[in-house]
Amino acid sequence: MRLLVARIRGFAALGPAQEDHWPALRMVLGVGIPTAALLVAGHPELVIDAVFGGFAGMYGRGLSRAVRLRHQSSAGALLVAGVGLGSSLSALQAPQAALVLAEAAFAGLASLAADRVGFRPAGPFFALFAFGACAALDRADPGVATAVALAAAVFAIAIGASSRRAAARRPVRLPGAPPSLRRAGGYVLAVSAAGLAALALGIGHPHWAMAGAAVPLSATGFHGRLRRGLHRVVGTLAGLGLTGAILAFHPTPLVMGALVVVLQFPTELFMARHYALALFFFTPLILLMTRLALPGPAQALIADRAVETVLGVLVGFAVVLIDAGLPRRVRAMG
Repeated sequence: MRLLVARIRGFAALGPAQEDHWPALRMVLGVGIPTAALLVAGHPELVIDAVFGGFAGMYGRGLSRAVRLRHQSSAGALLVAGVGLGSSLSALQAPQAALVLAEAAFAGLASLAADRVGFRPAGPFFALFAFGACAALDRADPGVATAVALAAAVFAIAIGASSRRAAARRPVRLPGAPPSLRRAGGYVLAVSAAGLAALALGIGHPHWAMAGAAVPLSATGFHGRLRRGLHRVVGTLAGLGLTGAILAFHPTPLVMGALVVVLQFPTELFMARHYALALFFFTPLILLMTRLALPGPAQALIADRAVETVLGVLVGFAVVLIDAGLPRRVRAMG
């Protein structure tokens, strides 16, 4: 019983505050100004590309300015690549099975790149998400989407480089090549299995299942991975409730764009302290910018997100269990 109480407390506990409002403010500026410019220009469908590019600004938190610049530049390159490759596949009208396999291959390569730099937050999740979300849209000109993402990434990186509010901490590097290859293989397996399962079930947005499957793999340790997956499910389901409440008022594109910017602040504020709480705000942010790019029925959008998140996390858990059992099997064979 005490162990159960301790687990619940650990799940609900907030991590220590580390001047999180400053990175959150940088993110609001990095995402908000490009979003406002696109809305004024009459291109709400491109907001999603600007937001993904602006996500470069969330990397390197707590690091010295020079190291943060390197992290954000590397992350920005991956994010822009995700937008460009996903949009190109959309423009080519690639079959969904091909999209799933291409995203799985991208996840593996992006994982190796993320490990090499030592990303904080760890893993290739946001670049992977950018790839899948853009591939799912109806794109005619991937060049425009890529250019918007690139401009937003450069702008976010410039904001990060202008800030001196960071402790001179050394970057956290993950273990060397063999573990990195193993992690990359885990991403390929989880993402492809989740995507193909979503296709087999006929769910409308398989990239959400693929993103959900990748989430547990970014944490360290067996229990840390399970906790991250549970945070993903709880935070997403709660965020879908907030999304439903927002969409019930039938907001205009201008209001949705403004909410995307506003929700960026609490998302970044809690991202390092409590993943589920951050997802409570991140989920409506993602769905609102998706609706700006591809309007559709709100109920179907929310239902698909719920089902695919649970499906993806379950697949991710299966890969975590396989990975946890692998060392024991190797030792037994030896």
